Amino acid sequence: MPVGPSLRQLHAHQAIHHSGLAGAKSKTEEVEQFYSSGDLELAEQATAELLEYWESRILSHADAEEDGFYQEAVEKNPALQDVVLQLKRDHELMRIVVKSIHQLRETPGWNVEILHKLYALLEINEIHSREEERLLF
Repeated sequence: MPVGPSLRQLHAHQAIHHSGLAGAKSKTEEVEQFYSSGDLELAEQATAELLEYWESRILSHADAEEDGFYQEAVEKNPALQDVVLQLKRDHELMRIVVKSIHQLRETPGWNVEILHKLYALLEINEIHSREEERLLF
């Protein structure tokens, strides 16, 4: 798959990472505020919206990286193969955590474990983005 210019340029790629993470942080804080105020119905609704955000913004960006950008990086520099495998594993960890949140939501009632996993997602994403920018650019 052809790689768009925003994936190849460090500044543009950083902007994608920064805006995605900022949105996820803001939405996670909103979930926490609803939970803390005792409004579990709004916490549940905000969690659903946040998971949609993760899937449509952050994980779709991960898919685009894997479908072209990473392949291109390895073709240019085969020594990056192990780095790319690590970055793909980060993406898979995020997918696993998102799936586990969906599974938790199948049980009636909002669970604080969801909030813990949402914060774990932020941490994984932040580390991943920083390392990707450092190692591939």
